[in-house]
Amino acid sequence: MSAPTSLKSVLIANRGEIAVRIARVARDLGIRSIAVYAEPDAGALHTLIADEAYALPGSESADTYLNIPALLDVAARAGADCLHPGYGFLSENADFARAVTAAGMTWIGPTPENIETLGDKVAARAIALAAGAPLAPGTPEPIQDWQEAQDFAEQYGLPIAIKAAFGGGGRGLKVVENAADIEDAFLSAGREAREAFGRGECFVEKFLTRPRHVEAQVLADTHGNVRVLGTRDCSTQRRYQKLIEEAPAPFLSEAQNQLIIEGARDICLRAGYVGAGTVEYIVSEDGTVSFLEVNTRVQVEHPVTEAVTGIDIIAEQFRIADGQELELKTDPQPHGHAFEFRLNAEDVAQGFVPSPGTVTTFAPPTGPGIRVDSGVQSGSQIPGFYDSLLAKLIVWGPNRQVALRRAEQALAELKISGVRTVVPFHRDLVTHPDFCGDHLGIHTTWVDQDYVPGQATGIADIEDAYTERESLVIEIDGRLHQIGIPTGILGRGAAIPTETPAHSRRAEPETAAGAVLAPFAGSLVAWKVADGETVKEGQPVATVEAMKMESVVTSPSAGTIALTVSPGEKITKGDVLGQIS
Repeated sequence: MSAPTSLKSVLIANRGEIAVRIARVARDLGIRSIAVYAEPDAGALHTLIADEAYALPGSESADTYLNIPALLDVAARAGADCLHPGYGFLSENADFARAVTAAGMTWIGPTPENIETLGDKVAARAIALAAGAPLAPGTPEPIQDWQEAQDFAEQYGLPIAIKAAFGGGGRGLKVVENAADIEDAFLSAGREAREAFGRGECFVEKFLTRPRHVEAQVLADTHGNVRVLGTRDCSTQRRYQKLIEEAPAPFLSEAQNQLIIEGARDICLRAGYVGAGTVEYIVSEDGTVSFLEVNTRVQVEHPVTEAVTGIDIIAEQFRIADGQELELKTDPQPHGHAFEFRLNAEDVAQGFVPSPGTVTTFAPPTGPGIRVDSGVQSGSQIPGFYDSLLAKLIVWGPNRQVALRRAEQALAELKISGVRTVVPFHRDLVTHPDFCGDHLGIHTTWVDQDYVPGQATGIADIEDAYTERESLVIEIDGRLHQIGIPTGILGRGAAIPTETPAHSRRAEPETAAGAVLAPFAGSLVAWKVADGETVKEGQPVATVEAMKMESVVTSPSAGTIALTVSPGEKITKGDVLGQIS
């Protein structure tokens, strides 16, 4: 798989680890890489790895990484002859793909028609049905208002899933179990979809309880060849955001594997698909396989498939876009087993809330079968405007058991400080019996419903997992012992108090008990209550957003609420959004 391409220079219309990954592949292929960056990303790792980097003035996604004219202007000025959109942002935007080709560049991805047909989850369902794939009930078209979702729920029952029609990755996906929550879920799904993908249309389908999420990686060229590179299990999720993926998907029957793989091939052949893509399924408790959607882009979890097949999926994207025929004559068979751990800037102790800030230390592990795809290094700034993904730890082993043991050691060695990450969660999961036993007890809502932080590793308070520690090695009776001591105990590294700015919204001691506090830095999306309204303790009162994900803020006590922050305003962690008296 080493054929060169005729492509000479690529604009990477993305940021973070995927932009770094594409730049590295471009270098392998002898292609000049051109990065773009928003103001908060000036000096980010992807701008340093690429051969060139150009500014996109502004901070918000709509002004920068979703700004088609600005991206095309950079491409023209830099002399790019092709463009790679990565994942997220505009990667599944058919209008962008058309604009790229109209500007005389090669689009590194599926055709605009592929994106429109398969990226539209309603149309994709019709193709899957024609291909013979099993399907859960769903609306034939995007719905116009929340009452249509309510009508669907009355017909088919709860729970239902309200899903962005043009997007993926869990953005714009809301599972509703109570009829009273349908309106809020519909509005929230639309907002998240518009923020992440630029389009807010949603459809509804019946949600199957306790399902596994299994997918098939596909490569298809312009010569009619479709190869399926095997399966992945992506069931370890929180709020439908994937946290851990593995390949091949374990504990499936041969019949289930064949249904997934051949179904993926048939769907792509029927759609005339070109490029890298993923056909996703859910596997219910009773073993039923049901088509979910097609992602018309490379996915975050593609490295686990690369680890077990030896195929560079990003490089194949370039070659397919260059019109080359796949060298694979048959589907590759997996070799060994691999896991991917997403290293997100999220605070497990506070319910996985976003944790922007400065990465003071990023020290990845080493060893056999270890790969780290990172968008950060020590000193990197993590803004609150974008996705929380910092890096990915990929661990391969000759079988699942060895891969798990290597993963446990790699996660123990990994050091990230300055921002809180999901690493304590990963350390917990690789020893949890539901994850590493002789069957997979994990399903897509397991983390939300069943996970107890620190249970598997024996940490009584998951907050302790974030305590910064210094390593001290001592010798006792001729044997070395290594112990961890909280930073500052030895008289070094004690935190220096900082003065609170005069304009801070942080609660004063006398008001803290009734203060409605911002759980993280981001923005206030909307109030769910009016100024002066009487609220109950635990009642949802506001919606806040950061890193493309909305969260609900609840009332800390009962009383009358006074609103102090307006919708759309920027907030920092600990700000007083409202006061209850």
